[in-house]
Amino acid sequence: MATISYEALMASGVHYGYSRTRRHPSTSPFVYGTKGGVDIIDIDKTMQQIEAATTFLTGLAASGKTVLFVGVKPEARAAIESLTATLHQPFVTERWIGGILTNFPEIKKRISKLTDLKEKRASGELTKYTKKEQLLIAREMERLSKYFSGVEGMTKMPDALVVIDSKKEHIAVKEARKMGIPVIALGNTDCSIRGITYPIVGNDGSASSIGAILAILQTAWK
Repeated sequence: MATISYEALMASGVHYGYSRTRRHPSTSPFVYGTKGGVDIIDIDKTMQQIEAATTFLTGLAASGKTVLFVGVKPEARAAIESLTATLHQPFVTERWIGGILTNFPEIKKRISKLTDLKEKRASGELTKYTKKEQLLIAREMERLSKYFSGVEGMTKMPDALVVIDSKKEHIAVKEARKMGIPVIALGNTDCSIRGITYPIVGNDGSASSIGAILAILQTAWK
């Protein structure tokens, strides 16, 4: 089981919520108090949530399952891309394309097209086209790569999602719930944790806080 340090979480700022006026009622039980109008999250309760999430992740890893990591906000992108490169898991750090889960067969077609174009470029097959045609193909590859390179190796539906900021990524969460896919989600006090399988109430707007949570999840996967 991953080691969870109260001191490390405190140092990373996981306990900093948003203003009380932005608080979603579902997170109220996880608020320790309010200081200067800002909610302070109860780290002890957050640690309990992290423990439940890491136990679930460890089981997935042991069974060779696939987990899709989702975090579009700038504070999350680098950490997610680094973590998924280590764990060899798919990710989305650009805009969530609607239908990634609810219309996966169509998404697979786009992924296949991206893979096909890459293979043709590597083999030199694209040189048979005119410069204008090559330019159009290059633009299409760039567009497909921007949105689908992170899921290019995902040949089947993921077994779970890890989401940073469930409010911002509400479409991804909604699709996962519709398809019966469990969700681990880090969400601040403005997020609804209703319907989230493994919610983690904590600061989702700080790179240090996000990095601390993802580091724990990474340890759990190993």
